[in-house]
Amino acid sequence: MRNNPTEPEKRLWQHLRGSQLSGCKFRRQTIIDNRIVDFFCPEKGVIVEVDGDTHDRHSDAIRDKRMLDAHGFTTVRITNEEVIQNIDGVLTFIALQLAEAGDRWRRGNHPLTPSFEKEGE
Repeated sequence: MRNNPTEPEKRLWQHLRGSQLSGCKFRRQTIIDNRIVDFFCPEKGVIVEVDGDTHDRHSDAIRDKRMLDAHGFTTVRITNEEVIQNIDGVLTFIALQLAEAGDRWRRGNHPLTPSFEKEGE
């Protein structure tokens, strides 16, 4: 994992953290399988990647398809330039993707949340 996010990642995180966008919680620098993704919303199954100039679009598309096929996760790719020049447009685009994704589970009922009740009660 990277300790030093890029400037565009920092800017986007300021708008995603604390469930600010569409009330959805995002995690930063999340490991999924053998891949570290920039931002992940588990409730919606949406991955947000902020890409610089060095990204290979063909390889990224293959990885994104594998993630969709294996887990049902949608990957949204945003460029560094888009974040810097049009953060409002980026946030609107991500919000639309979240709305289209629908909830993977009901709010407040995460399937991996352990029960603290004693059995038989």
